[in-house]
Amino acid sequence: MHGRTAGLGPSPGPVLAGETTVRHPEPSFGFPVADWSENSLGGNGIRSAVRISTSPFQSRFLEVLMSHEVNSVAVIGAGTMGSGIALIAATSGIDAFQVDVSPEQLERAKGYHAKVLARNVEKERMTEGEMVAALARITYVDSMDAAKSADWAVEAATENPEIKAKLFATMRATFPDHAVLATNTSSISITQIATATGDAADRVVGMHFFNPVPVMKLVEVIKGLATSDETVARTVALAERMGKTPIPANDRAGFVSNRVLMPLINEAFCAWMEGVAEPEAIDEIMKLGCNFPMGPLRLADFIGLDVCHDIMMVLYRELGDQKFFPCPLLRQLVTAGRLGDKSGQGVYDHSR
Repeated sequence: MHGRTAGLGPSPGPVLAGETTVRHPEPSFGFPVADWSENSLGGNGIRSAVRISTSPFQSRFLEVLMSHEVNSVAVIGAGTMGSGIALIAATSGIDAFQVDVSPEQLERAKGYHAKVLARNVEKERMTEGEMVAALARITYVDSMDAAKSADWAVEAATENPEIKAKLFATMRATFPDHAVLATNTSSISITQIATATGDAADRVVGMHFFNPVPVMKLVEVIKGLATSDETVARTVALAERMGKTPIPANDRAGFVSNRVLMPLINEAFCAWMEGVAEPEAIDEIMKLGCNFPMGPLRLADFIGLDVCHDIMMVLYRELGDQKFFPCPLLRQLVTAGRLGDKSGQGVYDHSR
């Protein structure tokens, strides 16, 4: 299954003269980033950037973006996250290759795309013409080789280091030398993933979207040890072009979102297992008492209990802290195949 997480990004910043601006201090991405407008990458994604001054760095930065305009994206994996990433690429005016070895998964992705866009038309969020144009931008293929012309590749496969290593070795051999090789991993080290790409490690970056991708604004941008500043800058630009808010995180297991979220979910399972309260009560207390939009156990079902388990194991192996080791009750549910929403049953019964 594909890695799934959920989270809320912070406010994008102060409103000045009718535009939203995010100012990152100099250390944020490892280089001095200029002021970014939320709408700065509209149209062709580059040319309407605002308040880029003529300082040497900023001039070079704009030159880099102009020379590597992204016209097509290959999304490796057509599960929940991959299909969402392909959809927002298409609705942002970018051609998308939806890549998956499973014909059934590609059909599910195609159905999901049609359903979401039809609902957007029904709710008058887009016109029928825009829906038809977006669908026409998505090409469904069963191999990376069929998408080898893409300017950008983002992997959204299962949260398994060995699988990702194999995929990135293939990505390095398949896509052009100017293509960024991004991963949607929610917990695995970018530096570790990049080792599979040899001399292309400078083009490997973490681009962690959140579920559901069309709705959630945050993208965690993670720079590995070898990731170049240019690659990070291009990732920030593409995320903004897709209507997202890119926020930096360092290359440590779980980054920020899952390092904070997973121990919370794990403790909720322990509280349930130890009889502190039933799941409904735990979730309602966290919603009403802590202002959570969704309780931790309901969120775990939404993410996928197997995904939560796998992320916790990455955190436990990398950081060595017992608090990250999955609760016995969580492990038992995963073993029984009760994975949450996607299987019809997890903490809660979703079969009705």
